[in-house]
Order: sequence, then C-alpha cells, then structure tokens
Amino acid sequence: MTTRRTLLLATAAAATAPAWGQAHFPNKPIRLVVPFPAGGATDIFGRAVSQKLGEKLGGTVVVDNKPGAGGTIGSDLAAKAAPDGYTLLLATTSTHAIGPSFAANKLPYDAVADFTPIAHVGNAPNLMIVPKDAPANSVKEWIAYARKNPGRLNYASSGNGTIVHLSGEYFKAQTGLFLVHIPYRGTALAMPDLISGKIDLLFDNVASALPHLKEGRVKALGISSLKRSPLFPDMPTISETVPGYDVVTWFGLYGPKGVPADLVARINKALNEALLEADVKDRLARLGIEPVGGTPQQFAAMADADRAKWKKIITERKLTSD
Repeated sequence: MTTRRTLLLATAAAATAPAWGQAHFPNKPIRLVVPFPAGGATDIFGRAVSQKLGEKLGGTVVVDNKPGAGGTIGSDLAAKAAPDGYTLLLATTSTHAIGPSFAANKLPYDAVADFTPIAHVGNAPNLMIVPKDAPANSVKEWIAYARKNPGRLNYASSGNGTIVHLSGEYFKAQTGLFLVHIPYRGTALAMPDLISGKIDLLFDNVASALPHLKEGRVKALGISSLKRSPLFPDMPTISETVPGYDVVTWFGLYGPKGVPADLVARINKALNEALLEADVKDRLARLGIEPVGGTPQQFAAMADADRAKWKKIITERKLTSD
C-alpha cells in the first residue's frame, strides 16, 4: 500500500531530479550538430573546438554532421532536441542570419524563438577561389574576363541561402556581372568540380580551401573581409577592387529553446576558456579563423544585427528559395 510518506519522498525525488542531472552534467557524450558535410568549413571549425570544449566541461563532445538544405536539416534537428544541454548546434551566418529572410516561410524552425544562444565562437572571411588554369590572376582580371563572357561563367555555393551563395550574389550586385549559380550540399562537395574546371568561381572559407591552395589545385584572387588576413598578408581584399564588399562568416553555439540558464552559463564559460587555450588559438589562426567568445547576450545581439544586414540585401536582390 502506498503511504503518504512514500508519496512525499517520490514527489521530492522527482522535483530534485533535474537539479541533480544539471549538477552532474555532463554524464554522457554531448552531441555537437554540424549542419554541413564533413570536410567543409563548419565541420573543420567544429572539430577544432569540440575536444577542448569537452575537456573544459569534464566530458566528451562528439561532432555529428547533418548536412542538407543549406544547413536547415541539422538546425531543425537541433531545434527539436531535448533542452538538456546534450545537443548543441554549431550555427552559422547561413542558418541563422540569411535563412530567416531567404526562406522565412519554408524554414521548419524559427531562428530566434526555437534556440537558446550560448556563445559567438568565431569569425572567418571567405576566399575568392578559381581553377588554377583560370585566365585571371587578380579580382580585377577575373571581373574583366567575366564581362567578356556574360552568362557563360558560373559560381558554386554550399546551398541556396547559404553565406557562400549570398557572397556570390553580393559580388554580382557590386560588379553587375551575369553569373549562373550552381548550388551544392557543401563547399567540400563543390571543390572537385572547381578543381576540374566545371565550376568557375567559389567563395570558400579559408579553412576548407587552404589544403587545395597549398597543393596548387586552385588559386585565390582575394579575401572577402575589409581587412587583409594575417594568414595571407599579401593577398588583396576583394574590396580593394570592389569598394564596400565585406562578407564574414560567423560561427555560433546554440542549444534548443529552454536550455536551463545554469547549463548555458557553464557551457558558455567552458567555450570561452577553450578559445583562450594556446593550441586552440594557434589552430584557428592557421585556419584563418578569429576566435570571439563573449556572453550569450552579446552573441544574440550580434546575430540580430547580422540578420538585419542580410535581410536588406536579400530584399534588394529579390532573392527567394523558390
């Protein structure tokens, strides 16, 4: 027979279970969802910080690639996960700044309401990459080449509505060029076609493009940030030829909506500590990535501002997911 004392003990145990779970977090591997393919910039970045983040939390962080639909599939999976801190998302400009305006009516998640911001992890510029045999060795020469071949040249992206896609559209808007867009499921999948010459242009992240540049399989003509990269001090910025061109990809850590504040604080603290580690900073620097860190509030404010920027560009270019 169930006694009043038994019921009270059971109620007390149920009430303290979440608190106990949080106090012992993590007691199983944490899944870091990367919504792009292995080998791409987001994947490389995720693997660069996941091990150290796990160490700082006293557990293990496992990268789980869930590519497709410009990052939408993995982002939606993370949004619908339990808000217990065991599923995190490495989001990007593509998934949480561009997507909300580019495919607002088709996204299965709300980029703001369905997520808990945790930390701004880092920033990375893109490189303007062309085949090694392209008849141009500078941004200016490539623009001249494209103007002589209107509609005959193309550019690849990591999917409709991604930062790579919008980098190309922004470039077209600034130069008045007519280029055909060829979407892929990630830049890692587009690279073989760029190397073979089937693709004429790709705005790829430094991290994923670097191995191919070192091997001489492709060549870079410019960098998308307003400032030159310490990794390529002699490489001009695109803005030196196309005034005002400025594109930087940000990476940020989110949890599903409703992650308890104490877990958010613990993960944020661990991430910030991981980004200060000399080996992490060195590895990211060699990939052309600038670690950022900061509070969840600072991250949320940055993402809000970037959404406004890309919404303006998408509206002016009349870009849609159709």
